[in-house]
Amino acid sequence: MIDLLFTNAKIWVARGIQASSLGIQCGKVVSLDEPNLKARETIDLGGASVFPGWNDAHVHVWKVGHLRTTMLDLRDAATLEEVYALVQARAATLEAGTWLLGRGWNEAKLGSSPNKTALDAVAPHNPVVLTRTCAHIHATNSRALQLAGIELSTTPPHGGEIHFDTGMLFETAHGLVLKAMPAFTVQDCKKFILAGLEWLLKHGITSCTDPAVDPTLLQAYRELEREGRLPIRVNVLFIRRPDGGSETYPLPEKFVSSFLRVDSVKFFADGGLSGATAAVSVPYQNTEFSSQGVLRFETEELYELALEAHQNGFRIGTHAIGDRALDQILTVYERLAKTSFPAIQHRIEHFGLANPMHRAKAKALGVMVVPQPIFLHELSGNFRKYLPNEFVPHCYNLRAMMDAGLTTVFSSDAPVVKEVNPLVGIHAAINEPFQDGNQVSLDESIQAFTQNGAIASGEADNRGTLKLGQDADFCIYLNTNAPVLEWNLESTWVGGIQQ
Repeated sequence: MIDLLFTNAKIWVARGIQASSLGIQCGKVVSLDEPNLKARETIDLGGASVFPGWNDAHVHVWKVGHLRTTMLDLRDAATLEEVYALVQARAATLEAGTWLLGRGWNEAKLGSSPNKTALDAVAPHNPVVLTRTCAHIHATNSRALQLAGIELSTTPPHGGEIHFDTGMLFETAHGLVLKAMPAFTVQDCKKFILAGLEWLLKHGITSCTDPAVDPTLLQAYRELEREGRLPIRVNVLFIRRPDGGSETYPLPEKFVSSFLRVDSVKFFADGGLSGATAAVSVPYQNTEFSSQGVLRFETEELYELALEAHQNGFRIGTHAIGDRALDQILTVYERLAKTSFPAIQHRIEHFGLANPMHRAKAKALGVMVVPQPIFLHELSGNFRKYLPNEFVPHCYNLRAMMDAGLTTVFSSDAPVVKEVNPLVGIHAAINEPFQDGNQVSLDESIQAFTQNGAIASGEADNRGTLKLGQDADFCIYLNTNAPVLEWNLESTWVGGIQQ
């Protein structure tokens, strides 16, 4: 007798494989299309649809949680005046000297970026740091710059820029103010992580990858795993080089359990596309100043750090969006492949402006790519404003990635975007390509949000499908004959237990 049997269902076992019943024993799938099995509990789903639990392969969990707890959320602000009003209202609740942190402004929507003078006026007694929605650009006030020791003559760290007159910090320069802020404790991080994971779970997400996890966050994850408090399964990309720092975090201790995996590392090769800091070969258009973005590493330094991880058996996930950054990291990965160490499938996070040469090289090297279809829904206005015309055919071209034979893995990159719901990402992949003809199918999108995510995190043997022997992680939807955005999430299950 098995533990649980679902019958009268439309079960998406894997792409091209469907079933009508699903049996579960000890948290694993043990039967398909056997509706007459004896079970301790049988549930008739009345024709509802069952999908493997969604995998968000690139979501900043603790930052999602931070915005849902103590950080000022600016993502709904439609004007700079609204941003300043929100900052002023928050400052009124804080003691003098307390850091005021906010996130989510987008100059393409606001008309221009927040500036130091205005922030000084609305928060005269508090250091202020407002992170752009992409997290690659930060608006600060005079108090924050003073506490960080940033003056007109300050030399920015490699891969960063300081615009002292406006209070804007780009890329690695953010690390200068990070060092001046009170550090988050492990307990702070645990609160943020749990708030973020619970929010993902509400959208049918049963596993995810948290990129750019530092030692404090990693300790928080390890403690939560040990305490049995992680509500969904997490793969960690451990950051090697913090923003604005010349130090390199040592490789973490590898760890794998059913709810936490630590055997991958993260590098940032360039900046973000929506804020025109991704490293490109042709200057952006319509920006406040001429720019080709930022490369964060010299190639040889990046190679040496990547080689250390590679030779110790770590998968590498590298943020690379612009064509210059993609040239750089694919060259690094190609050099790694020629070493005598065992082959490892590495990742490129975003892969935003990949041209045919990049796609072919990534395929030849077995590189997995992790784009964000939700960007097409929320950030395409920025892309169209800033991108030179020659990049338009390549901008988040999901169709071309799949046609090149690449393992294409979907994610949200929240809270860069507001929506974490995979259904919105699926809708965007199908209906909102950057250029007509670049859309993908529903089945391709579901696979990219399930099985491919498991492959990219090293969990293909355990999850990503509902084949026999896989973890019983799944979500049940009603009304799936309607357009994707009208599907109704009925319940989410992790290890055969309803959450």
